[in-house]
Amino acid sequence: MKIFSIALGPHDHNTYDGVFHNQIERYSRKKHNVPWHTDSYPHHSEAERMNSEDKRYTRKFYDEYFKPDDHEVLAFTVTVGGIESIPHHQIKQEFLDWKPQHLWDYKMIGNQYYIDHHQSHAAYALLDSAYHISDVLAIDGRGWNYNCIFVDKDGNITDLSDKMNIGILWNYFSKKLGFGNLGASKLMGLSAYGEYDISIHLAIENENFDYVLDSKKEDVAATLQYHTIDLIKRHVFPLKSCDNICIAGGVAYNGYMNEEFTKHYKSVYVPPAPGDEGQSLGTYMHAEKMLNYKIHFPSKYSGKEYKYVGDKKVNIESLAWELQAGKIVGWFQGKSESGHRALGNRSILANPSNPNIKDIINKTIKHREDFRPFAPVVLQDHAHLYFDITQSSPYMSRIVKAKDSAKESIPGVIHVDGTSRIQTVNEQENPKLYELLLHVYQATGHPVLLNTSFNCKEPIVETPEQAINTFNKTALDILVINEYYMSKVG
Repeated sequence: MKIFSIALGPHDHNTYDGVFHNQIERYSRKKHNVPWHTDSYPHHSEAERMNSEDKRYTRKFYDEYFKPDDHEVLAFTVTVGGIESIPHHQIKQEFLDWKPQHLWDYKMIGNQYYIDHHQSHAAYALLDSAYHISDVLAIDGRGWNYNCIFVDKDGNITDLSDKMNIGILWNYFSKKLGFGNLGASKLMGLSAYGEYDISIHLAIENENFDYVLDSKKEDVAATLQYHTIDLIKRHVFPLKSCDNICIAGGVAYNGYMNEEFTKHYKSVYVPPAPGDEGQSLGTYMHAEKMLNYKIHFPSKYSGKEYKYVGDKKVNIESLAWELQAGKIVGWFQGKSESGHRALGNRSILANPSNPNIKDIINKTIKHREDFRPFAPVVLQDHAHLYFDITQSSPYMSRIVKAKDSAKESIPGVIHVDGTSRIQTVNEQENPKLYELLLHVYQATGHPVLLNTSFNCKEPIVETPEQAINTFNKTALDILVINEYYMSKVG
């Protein structure tokens, strides 16, 4: 059976057909595909933004893609806040009333295949990991029947929604502390600047939010991070049923939390698109397994392919020396990544040996808060020389301690607390980035680059035209699009 998958949520709308992961924000050019995102409406209140056009965005997505008659099988899932945007709930009520007890349960009426929001997260993480057996944690702010589930090695679901409301808390404090809706990653970056405060922790647990909001932002962020890991230790670790775990849902972007799991599990896997932007992937994979009896592995780079012909071919060895000399490079290769992390196909790259590079890029290219750190991308076989790492991290999913030698040699990718959200690369995962890192190693003595998403207060660039526009309006020195090179004069 040929499957088409769609995720009906209030943000990060996406579809998948087995080849193309259609992340709508890349084409609407609105972050998370919501017009009321803080970066889009910085001077409006949340209420004004929420009442502007958000429902029309979800309705437009639904009208364009939810067409059962066009597909042999239409697989879908829904999210609180998204389904309400569709007038009269034009989804069969039998789907919405159904609640799964096992990971591989599903509801099918005609050619419509339905699973719960958190089943989608869990199926994506588990199947993409290729583990034979594994526990799974699906954790985010809100889904449909659940906000958080634990799935044991036999596929049984334990509902942790009443114990693990951490996703809702992160988004609540993100909004109240000025980082906007869906701004939890900013709050996580700020946490390194604060101190754990037991009084704030008690206030969070007792929902005394007025006290929390009167405290220092940095200490609130640090205490919320502590609270997150404390909840994991109290409610998730005791459910362990094997040595592997897979993690998905929006909270799976929390690299500190993911690293904590490596102390309790032998193997930890977080897929490249763990948030709601990966919902169509998980739903497709679930349907493919149950209907076609196949395990589907989506490419980590499932965007579109674009043709581009420039005036000058890139010389990778020369480019490595330009990076060594301090040039900042926009790096555009092939199909775009699934998820919100740039993994080497839509990246901004720079030399991390410059201790000021974080401030330079934040101020002149990204135009974002000065406390936000940047990630290192490092050859997988050399990662242990720079970081305390026991497992690879190909999708920037873990925040690990940097070694003292790294703090001296690559300070531009070491956060204020001595950690880094690392990406490891091998030749199979991304051969072009791997080749560049080899030449960087020869030029600098360190097989490491600063890697951040190719954007400026917008979704990650998708097309060559968008890459050129961002190159022209920022302080990027060099732009590489596939095999072609351009640089600014002067």
